[in-house]
Amino acid sequence: MSSDEQNKLWGGRFTEGTDAFVQAFTASVQFDKRLAPYDVQGSIAHAKVLQHVGLLTEQECQQIVTGLTDILDDINRGDFAWSVALEDVHMNIEARLTDKIGVAGKKLHTGRSRNDQVATDIRLFMREHIALVRAELKRLQTGLLELAEKNHDTIMPGFTHLQVAQPVTFGHHLMAWFEMLTRDAQRLEDCAKRTNIMPLGSAALAGTSYPIDREYAAKLLGFDAPSNNSLDAVSDRDFAIEFCSAASIIMMHLSRFSEEIVLWTSAQYDFIQLPDAFCTGSSIMPQKKNPDVPELVRGKTGRVYGHLMSLLTLMKSQPLAYNKDNQEDKEPIFDTVDTVLGSLRAFADMVPNIKANKDAMYAAAKQGFSTATDLADSLVGKGIPFRDAHEIVGLAVRLGVETQRDLSELSLEELQGFSPEITNDVFDVLTLEGSVSARNHIGGTAPEQVKQAVLTAKASLVGKA
Repeated sequence: MSSDEQNKLWGGRFTEGTDAFVQAFTASVQFDKRLAPYDVQGSIAHAKVLQHVGLLTEQECQQIVTGLTDILDDINRGDFAWSVALEDVHMNIEARLTDKIGVAGKKLHTGRSRNDQVATDIRLFMREHIALVRAELKRLQTGLLELAEKNHDTIMPGFTHLQVAQPVTFGHHLMAWFEMLTRDAQRLEDCAKRTNIMPLGSAALAGTSYPIDREYAAKLLGFDAPSNNSLDAVSDRDFAIEFCSAASIIMMHLSRFSEEIVLWTSAQYDFIQLPDAFCTGSSIMPQKKNPDVPELVRGKTGRVYGHLMSLLTLMKSQPLAYNKDNQEDKEPIFDTVDTVLGSLRAFADMVPNIKANKDAMYAAAKQGFSTATDLADSLVGKGIPFRDAHEIVGLAVRLGVETQRDLSELSLEELQGFSPEITNDVFDVLTLEGSVSARNHIGGTAPEQVKQAVLTAKASLVGKA
């Protein structure tokens, strides 16, 4: 397309065409063409508003709607010729519409600007994709509940500082991840509310002098309300930054989960087995089964963090209202959406098919004197101050370390050497089963509590996106 052809859309003020390099450098159509379905959706609604207020005839509106629908069909089939000379998705579609239907196409841009047009497109895109992310989160949560229910009484070591601390159930451990994802879903739900505000009608920055009906436009597009301030509406990207922040937290949670999966599948732990479909082999070592999916999700987390920082930096020095800088918002938004969706999908498919190696988990829980706190608690129950009980158990642990025996393997006589208050019933709490069963309260690791937590969580998911 020549500069003269390009200038038909906005070049009346200019005396020469755009430099070829500058034209390519400033164009965004290479990536913002992804917004085409939302651009068409917004344009159809705008045309209906123009007819609604008498700025288009019914015939003109129908021509525009039919033309835009046909154009979107062409795009979906791959039959649309995108032009860098036309800069962006908006001007490409508008130029093609005018070619198809003539003068009516030139009337579509009445009462709007590319500034409020792109802001509307991005919000439509984000609204749809926030819903998709929430759906994948729910699917992953459902898988976690399924696995937790199967393993409500599977005993494993709980860790602090990556050292064996106290025995817990695998189901309880999995429910910790469920809780994290619940907060992630809540953040997205909140973000969706602020995203679903309509900029259309704000025009370039000051609104429009045409008698548009913004409430009608918002209803057509399914927005909760039109924006309250035209300057803010065309320049605001808070909603996108908020989404990238929520996505970064999701990826942080998945990365932490990935780290545990990588550890647990190693020969040194051998706590779980991943399905073969989510692993790969080695080109040189035939015995290898590598946990590539969690490793890759762990790696992709930094990518999403980078996009959040990119958007924050993009916006930090922009005066009101719209600036060309904002062209750089789309690629970080698109890639964040794709990355978090892909990561959640992989986990949602993988997690329900994880198999627990119960014997290995149980054996690991018996190491590291994981029931030491239970012994201290039993002494406190007999009137010994906790700090004194702590000292007593520490001495018993020292004997266990020196003789390479667990506390449950020490004799009653040996234990009474540290405190005569220790009686034979202490061995009930020194077992792993006794330890986890003793934590029988809301939020505790007792199998009974895990089963109830799963039931409560299932009920909480009913009806959610």
